Amino acid sequence: MRKSALVRLLFHFGFAVLGLHCLSVYGDDSPVTVIAAGDIGECRLPGASLTANLIEKMEGDILAVGDLVYPEGAPKDYIKCYEPTWGRFKARTLPTPGNHDYGTRDAAGYFGYFGTQAGEIGKGYYSVDRPGWHIVALNSNIDARADSEQVAWLQHDLATTQASCILAFWHHPRYSSGPHGNNNHMAAIWEILAQHHASIVISGHDHDYERLAPMDGAGQIDVPHGIRSFVVGTGGARLYNFSMRSSISEAWNGNTWGALKLTLFPGRYRWEFVPIEGGNYQDSGEGRCATE
Repeated sequence: MRKSALVRLLFHFGFAVLGLHCLSVYGDDSPVTVIAAGDIGECRLPGASLTANLIEKMEGDILAVGDLVYPEGAPKDYIKCYEPTWGRFKARTLPTPGNHDYGTRDAAGYFGYFGTQAGEIGKGYYSVDRPGWHIVALNSNIDARADSEQVAWLQHDLATTQASCILAFWHHPRYSSGPHGNNNHMAAIWEILAQHHASIVISGHDHDYERLAPMDGAGQIDVPHGIRSFVVGTGGARLYNFSMRSSISEAWNGNTWGALKLTLFPGRYRWEFVPIEGGNYQDSGEGRCATE
């Protein structure tokens, strides 16, 4: 073989090896998909049926982010307003309750419908692991103060996880530009998640979609270390087409039902707001897990 041909062969072989190495480091191996939305089953509206039709086309865990049925979370509300739509995904749903689910004493309808999927009755917080990710469901309707049982559980849960990335979800957003605004009673939980370098928090309550800048435990923008949070109250209830946009808000929409699709990779993630059929609003991007 001529020397020049040999050099070219080695040159291309070297790049092929380099390409394989890059794929092993940066490739999309072992992604996990989760789909999130809350504020869902309002029987007099078509929204829950439309978002269910959307989600039916997607694989992955479903994070049902509270206020799953209206008006009061009674057992009959779940049978009438949730079961015919999102009920078809019950086996792959990770739920958390909202204030309307507590419209019935002790959220009896919610815990009765989901059973062990909802965590311990009366508590409603739990965690699951997915490749590279630790997913934590919390209950914003019960005591979440620094000295509460829920916070003590969270401290222990996060201290023992081996996952490099953390995602948490609950109903009342710590930060929101929507009509309900910020929820200070979730401050201790937010601070603990920030201490453990959580990457994503998802909430509902405000019936809109919002993406906020990554923030530290005090609510200050911190892109490399902070928590990126989403409000996804777009599951089917009446939408709130009104907000007072805060300086930390990066994207907002109040007139489109849909769901947030997250693709979780080791050390990073992609997000995409997917509207119902006929909806025009979209938001997408990617980020890396929070670092110390």
